[in-house]
Amino acid sequence: MTTNTESNHSHDARLPEHTPRLNMAELVPDAYKAMIRFATAAKKGVDPVIFELVQIRASQINHCAFCVDMHTKDALAAGESVERIVQLSAWEESKHFYTAKEIAAIELTEAVTVLTDGFVPDAVWERAAKEFDEKELAHLVAAITLINGWNRISVTTRMVPGHYTPGSTAHRPAN
Repeated sequence: MTTNTESNHSHDARLPEHTPRLNMAELVPDAYKAMIRFATAAKKGVDPVIFELVQIRASQINHCAFCVDMHTKDALAAGESVERIVQLSAWEESKHFYTAKEIAAIELTEAVTVLTDGFVPDAVWERAAKEFDEKELAHLVAAITLINGWNRISVTTRMVPGHYTPGSTAHRPAN
C-alpha cells in the first residue's frame, strides 16, 4: 500500500528534475519572437476555452509535460473545470462534458497532431467545418499548428514542467 506522499511523484525527491538542453529564446531570438507573433495571431480568432482545450490535448498526445502543465494551469486560472481537463485525455468516452464545437476542435486537433497516422480524414474536417466558419477554422488550424510547434520545441529542449505560474512570463514559451 502506498501512502499519499509516496504516490505524489511531482515533489518526490527520488525523481530528479532534468535540466533543459538549451534556451531557444536566447539562442534563436528571431525564431522565438516569430513563434510568439504566430501565437498572438492564432489565438485572436479562437474561443479562449477551445484554445486551451486544443493546447492541452495536443500536448497530451505529444507527451509534452511542460505544455500540459502550462495550459492546464492557464485553463484552471481562466475558470475551466478540473473535471473537463481530467476527462480530456478520454474525451471520446466523455463527450457529454463538451459541446459539439469543442468536440469538433478536439477531434481536429488529434487528426492534425498525429499526421503520421495518415491525412486529416474528410469526416473530421467536415465536422469541424460544420461547427466553425471558414475564418474560425483557419484560426483553429493555426492554433493546432502552433501548439504542435511549441510541443516539439519544449520536448526537444527538455523544458522542465512544474514551475509555471499562470500570468507569469518566466518559463513560458509565450503560447
